[in-house]
Amino acid sequence: MYNLVLKKFESHKKMRILVAIKRVQDYNVKVRPKSDGSDVDIDGIKMGINPFDENALEEALRLREKELATEITVVSIGDSKNEDVLRHGLAMGANRAILIESEEYLQPLGVAKVLKGLVEKEKPDLILLGKLALDSDAGQTGQMLAGLLNYPQGTFVSKIEINNNKLIVTREIDGGTNILEMNVPAVLTADLRLNEPRFVKLPNLMMARKKTIEKVKASELASDTSTNIELLEVSVPPSRKAGIKVSSAKELLQKLKDNEGIKL
Repeated sequence: MYNLVLKKFESHKKMRILVAIKRVQDYNVKVRPKSDGSDVDIDGIKMGINPFDENALEEALRLREKELATEITVVSIGDSKNEDVLRHGLAMGANRAILIESEEYLQPLGVAKVLKGLVEKEKPDLILLGKLALDSDAGQTGQMLAGLLNYPQGTFVSKIEINNNKLIVTREIDGGTNILEMNVPAVLTADLRLNEPRFVKLPNLMMARKKTIEKVKASELASDTSTNIELLEVSVPPSRKAGIKVSSAKELLQKLKDNEGIKL
C-alpha cells in the first residue's frame, strides 16, 4: 500500500525550471562591423532577449500552467544592461531573476562553466536554453552544459511532453524529427517551432520593474572562464556578382567551362 501511494505522488512531481536568456541585437536590425574590424558595432542599436531563449521561457511557463512546474528562474550573464532582458522574463511570468555579473564577454564554454556552478547551487530539475544566440550563432552552450553536468540532453527541441516524470522530446533534425525519452534533471535547447511566445503586456512590464533581481559574481560560480578562441577580424561578406542569363543548356555548359573553370 505504501509503494502504491508513493508512486502516485511521484507521478505528479512538479519541477523547478532554470531558463538561461541572453541579451542580443534585435533580429530586425542589420549590424555592421566596427571601422577597425575588431568586432560588431552594437552602439546605439536596439537590443532585446534572444528569440530562441524566449521560446525556452515560454515553454517553461506553459509547463507551469499545466501544473508540471512550480518555480521558473531566469538567468543572464553580463553587466547591468542585462537587467532589461531579465525584467522582460519577469514580465512574461518568471518567478525569479538572477544576474550573473561579468564584465568580460564569455565564450560558450565559459558560459557553460558559469551555468554549471549555478545549477549545482540552485539544483533545478530542468534547464532550458535557446538552441543558439543571434549574435554568435554558435549553438554550443547547451551541449557543453549538459556535458559538464553529465545530464541527458535534447537539442533543437520542437515539442516537450512529460510522462511519469520522464521527458519525451521531439527534436528537429535533417530530414525530419527525432524523439527522445530521458530522465530529469536534463538540459534542453529550444527551436523556434517549439511555440509562439506570448505578448508581454505593459502593466506586467511596469510590475517587473519593481521586482528584485538577485545578483552573483561569475567568479563565485566558476574559477576559470578563460577561452582559447581569439577573434581576428569581423568583415562584411563580399558582394555577390550579378548572374548571367543563358538561352540554352548548351550555352550554360559553355559558360561554366569558360568562366568557372569547370571541366565537363
